[in-house]
Amino acid sequence: MKTLGYYNGRIGELDEMSVPMLDRACYFGDGVYDVTYSRNHVIYALEEHVERFFQSAALLSIKPTLTKEELCDLLASLVKKMDCGEQWVYFQLSRGTAPRSHAFPEAATSNLWIMLKPAEIKDTYAPMRCITMDDTRFYHCNIKTLNLLPNVLATQATVEAGVDECILHRGDVVTECAHSNLSILQNGTLITHPANELILAGTGRAHLIAQCKKQGIPVVERAYTLDEMLAADEILITSASALCIRVSEVDGRPVGGRAAYTVKSLQDALYADFMEKTEVKQ
Repeated sequence: MKTLGYYNGRIGELDEMSVPMLDRACYFGDGVYDVTYSRNHVIYALEEHVERFFQSAALLSIKPTLTKEELCDLLASLVKKMDCGEQWVYFQLSRGTAPRSHAFPEAATSNLWIMLKPAEIKDTYAPMRCITMDDTRFYHCNIKTLNLLPNVLATQATVEAGVDECILHRGDVVTECAHSNLSILQNGTLITHPANELILAGTGRAHLIAQCKKQGIPVVERAYTLDEMLAADEILITSASALCIRVSEVDGRPVGGRAAYTVKSLQDALYADFMEKTEVKQ
């Protein structure tokens, strides 16, 4: 298959699939999602993404119809149906199908959506240019909810500005980006926003923190300001598709570039981890 859509057991090409209008994802965005990538038809960090998926669902009292193990097995089998081994692997869970009412429907069963399409991770070594915007999201950023309108608007602003990503801030405090996490390197220490309700703590962020600890780089989880970010030795972006990409420009101003050796060491290690874990096992 060139693309693949899955909805509660039905499978087809994405442009051939349809879903009920009364699915609560359609009119409330009432659901959660997660996303990762595959290479050689092997999904990267699958168990970590499924674990976060179930955590998000539990925070919204949405009950999956599959166990974690069953979902991992399903995703692993579906990626093998694709012609291309390098894929964008997206899965979401809505609260169910029911007439529109804000209260949770009593009898509804959750709906599982899966979408696959050919895609590659970003070039780890190509720096990104960014802009900044006020973070106008609700205080549920730690849940990977389907309600992404502020993220959509921030991403559109990057398109119009001709840059790669939008850095969000609440007042003077940097939170994260439109669809990635942000960390800074300063005086040999990685500083990253605490994993609370103001950010979505991504698996890429977790991998970066783990790699820093392996390499003896101190890690501090605390809030930091726009001024601290702009003055940092390096600004780093992480996500499912951006393993560890440095930022070279913010709002038209050159930034970073003062800890190139450390960044390259982290990039090499994280890229090697991705390559190793997406090899076909003999």
